[in-house]
Amino acid sequence: MFREEDFEDVRPYSDSEINPALLRITSNPVFDRILEFLFSGQDHEKIRNALRSTHSATDFQKKFMYPLVGSILQKTSDGLFSEGFDRITPGTPYLFVANHRDIVLDSAILQVLLFDHGHETSEITFGSNLMINQFVIDLGKVNRMFKVERGGNKAELLNNSRKLSAYIRYTITGKRTSIWIAQRPGRTKNGNDRTEAGLLKMFNMSGSGDFKDSISELNIVPLAISYEYEPCCALKVRETMMTLQQGSYQKKPDEDLVSIITGITQPKGRIAMTVGQPLNLMLDTIDDNETLNNKLSMLAGLTDAEIYRNFKLWPGNYIAFDMLNDNDAFGSYYTNADKQRFHDYMENEIRGLEGNPETIKKLFLGIYANPLINAKGGFSGQPISSV
Repeated sequence: MFREEDFEDVRPYSDSEINPALLRITSNPVFDRILEFLFSGQDHEKIRNALRSTHSATDFQKKFMYPLVGSILQKTSDGLFSEGFDRITPGTPYLFVANHRDIVLDSAILQVLLFDHGHETSEITFGSNLMINQFVIDLGKVNRMFKVERGGNKAELLNNSRKLSAYIRYTITGKRTSIWIAQRPGRTKNGNDRTEAGLLKMFNMSGSGDFKDSISELNIVPLAISYEYEPCCALKVRETMMTLQQGSYQKKPDEDLVSIITGITQPKGRIAMTVGQPLNLMLDTIDDNETLNNKLSMLAGLTDAEIYRNFKLWPGNYIAFDMLNDNDAFGSYYTNADKQRFHDYMENEIRGLEGNPETIKKLFLGIYANPLINAKGGFSGQPISSV
């Protein structure tokens, strides 16, 4: 039996810790810049006073995060669309396994939509690599984010996985609280959303009984998010290009922060989020006689299939595929004006990136073409690889 005290170094802040953290946040000069960008023209002192009198994570999300995300979407998107929330039941905790395109917004948008559809908000994974200072730690942990350790040697990785698995199961079954987690470590850099079997293996570590009992207890639900214009697209192409040139890529200390700010402030066009079918409805398709590794691979395949099926394809996805193949196979899905806008957008994004221009263009187009390739069952062959 897991206990709250077993996860002191992992868990979000408790309600008793919320107000002291908010006092630290509102006293930090960085908070002034957040208010100026996201709440320009509003009474900033009123916002500060509301936060200073907040004593629970739920109130923080209602008073600050909900309007904050709304402000971001109003300033940087052309609308948010959602489907599938009728597939989940209010009061039931779920483990949302999601494709990952933006560091902050993917999970933040889910919280807004959960609230709008009458559900409790979820806890959210928070990579230790993003915990760069006390301000960021406070802002994450008051927003129901829990720590996921990144890096370490083999023994440390195993211990961290066991602890994370235990915390996830405790949160779902004990606290009766939902969780958002990405289908793989880090954001997808090439548009090819794939669930890592290792993630599902981690989920299973804390289970008792057979495989299906262990997995069904977590109520896994695939979640698909798609942006008309990929957040941090140029940064993703640059990272991939440097990996191709150097064999590896080492992030600079402030790089994740730059990606967070870029993802929040860049125009994103339209955004769609769709809740897939809960995996518990499909577990019977997995043969009990298969090896554990095969079961995990099948479970990953079921997750991916739901994400591909529910990923909203925009004109740019069809345009990118046709540009890569130098044809107009999907010409009925876009207009000449759409194609010109996408071309101009691409040229602006890749301008100044160093490396072979054709390779850069191919990597850029792959980010948009790969979701179409996956949705159509790989009809054109393998997705465009990042490396």
